[in-house]
Amino acid sequence: MQRFSRRSILKGSAMPLAGMLGLPSISEAAQATASASRRPKLRVTDVRTAEVQVHSYQVLVRVDTDQGISGYGECVDAATGAIPNIRSFGRQLIGQDPLNIEAFWERARTGAVFGGAQGGQFTCALTAVESALWDLAGKALGVPIWQLMGGRVRQNVRIYADAGERELRPNDDYSVQQMKKIVDMGFLATKTDLDDAGDPNRLDRVNWTATVGEIDRMVKQIQFLREGYPKTMSLAADMHGRYDVGTGKRVAKELEPFKLMWLEEPVPPGEIDAMADIRHSTTTPIACGENVYMRWGFREIFEKQACDIIQPDFQKTGGLLESRKIADMAHTYYIPLAPHGVSSPIGMMGTAHVCSVIPNFLVQEWHWIDQMDSWVNWVQEGNIINKGVISPTDAPGLGVTLNEEAAKRRQVPNTPWFEPLPNAGRGRGFGGPGGPGGPNGGRGAGGGRGAAGQAAPGAAGAPNPGR
Repeated sequence: MQRFSRRSILKGSAMPLAGMLGLPSISEAAQATASASRRPKLRVTDVRTAEVQVHSYQVLVRVDTDQGISGYGECVDAATGAIPNIRSFGRQLIGQDPLNIEAFWERARTGAVFGGAQGGQFTCALTAVESALWDLAGKALGVPIWQLMGGRVRQNVRIYADAGERELRPNDDYSVQQMKKIVDMGFLATKTDLDDAGDPNRLDRVNWTATVGEIDRMVKQIQFLREGYPKTMSLAADMHGRYDVGTGKRVAKELEPFKLMWLEEPVPPGEIDAMADIRHSTTTPIACGENVYMRWGFREIFEKQACDIIQPDFQKTGGLLESRKIADMAHTYYIPLAPHGVSSPIGMMGTAHVCSVIPNFLVQEWHWIDQMDSWVNWVQEGNIINKGVISPTDAPGLGVTLNEEAAKRRQVPNTPWFEPLPNAGRGRGFGGPGGPGGPNGGRGAGGGRGAAGQAAPGAAGAPNPGR
């Protein structure tokens, strides 16, 4: 009779043991990744883009490999100038192992100090490629992104609904119906915008010091919503960084009785001292961060205690892992994280994967309530929000598949649709001449000065609705 020892069991295949434990996905991953020699030797063959206009201008990215595995990512807002940088990143990645994500990201960032690597279009483009690499890695290894990020601490990621492009006002039938829609969809949190360029009480077109009439309008708007929603509905308000310190203080103070979830960006995001001044003047929680890039941009905000809630946008702040690092920084200051979000289901699901592993997660934004037809058809899995939550599954990578037929209906006219990378050739690699970290490097993402400043085709003048 054959004898089994602990050593012989561990030395054998992981499949029977994992199967007995009811862990088939882990079993498959263990078989594929038990050693470096058994892991598939993936190589990037192409990095392709597609430009769409839904809530705003967005760029979808697809990273292809020689084994037929592809990963998808997305960038928003500053994406209007992202295409040249994405193409440059693509040329660096051709022929490389796509699973070395941190190496690619760090060398791209440090090698482009003259190409705007500190934020804006460069970081937005880098975000989309980095996110696609995580999707690809999960598919290659047979595990979801949340597993690669350390394992989830929650199954369901709470979502809040932005009220949409048409703001909600007292005594207005549309507003009443929109509020009912948000409640019926199962959301327990929502947000409205307080800034109104068309307010007749404004001093003039360029002065955003709020008058008594404007502040009175804001207070009545919040009162209407507070009384119209169920008491269990959490309510936030956004000022879009358009006001001065005095206005921010007055509005925050006037809104204290309504116990807002937060008041968002009463002053511009770069005015950290002003934000801190407002925060310390009120009991209304102050939130900011959607227009801040990478963890270095958030450091001073945390150190100066400038906000109660931090709001990085995972589709432009530097990537999924970078967002996790920002969340970890915030955690050391006991600051919760509520990501800004205007992306498609591709970006929203990527954000949800990371939020499922973050201990200090609060709630995630959703901004497609006015685009429901596109939303429910964007991925083959349908509507990924169920009763106000997203629940990332055990499926590899993002766990969702782009429905190109539906997405293509929102394609920016006269732009490529996932066409091959122009003049790809074989990539320079991470340390090749002119590439990040290589000789003659440091002149933009791929050695050239001009990439970051070029506008994406079809993006100029694209409408950019409220956040």
